[in-house]
Amino acid sequence: MESADDQILEKIYRSPRGALFFPDSFLSISNAKTVSKVLERLVQAGKLYRAATGIYLRPVEDEVIGIMLPGIEEIAKAIIKRDKARAVPSGSYALYKLGLTTQIPMNIVYYTDSSSRQVKIGKQTITFKKASARNVSAIGEISKLVIQALRTIGKGNITDEELRIIKERLRYEKPYHLQHDIKVAPEWIRQVMRTL
Repeated sequence: MESADDQILEKIYRSPRGALFFPDSFLSISNAKTVSKVLERLVQAGKLYRAATGIYLRPVEDEVIGIMLPGIEEIAKAIIKRDKARAVPSGSYALYKLGLTTQIPMNIVYYTDSSSRQVKIGKQTITFKKASARNVSAIGEISKLVIQALRTIGKGNITDEELRIIKERLRYEKPYHLQHDIKVAPEWIRQVMRTL
C-alpha cells in the first residue's frame, strides 16, 4: 500500500503545472494533521510551492523568470470555489476589470457570503468581506462588476465616458444574467443599467 506521501505526490503530479491545492484537497487520502506534515515535507523538498498559508501549487517554471505564481484573481477564484461561496469583486478591482481605470490594485476585495478573512500572496492581499446575501446575488460575470463599479463611483458621479464603457461591456453579458442582476441591484443602479 502506498504511503500518504506517495499518494499525495501522485495526485499533485497528475495535475497540470500551476494547479492550486489546499490541505482539504487531500483529505480523501489521510487526516488533516498527516496531510499538513506531508505538504510541509514536499515544500521543503522543492516538489511543491507554498503560495500563502494553506495554499500550495505545483509551480510553472520559466527558464528566465524562474517560478511563476498564478495571478491573484486565480487564487481568489480557487478559494471561492473551495469554500463553495458566492463572491463579487468590489471597489477599485471592479473598476479595473471593466477598464474604467488603468491602475492595477495591489489589494483586491471580494464581498462574500462566506467568512471574512485576509490572504497574503507575496506583497498582495486578497480580502474577503462578509456581505449580505443580496450583495453577492448577482450572477453575471460582467453585470456583477458593473454593479460594484457603480457603487464605488457613487450616485450622480458617473461621467459620460464611464457610461459609454459600461454600455460597451454590458453588450457581452448574457441577457438572462443581465435581467437577473438588474433586479437585484440597488434602485439607483437599476435605473442606470436600464437606461443603458
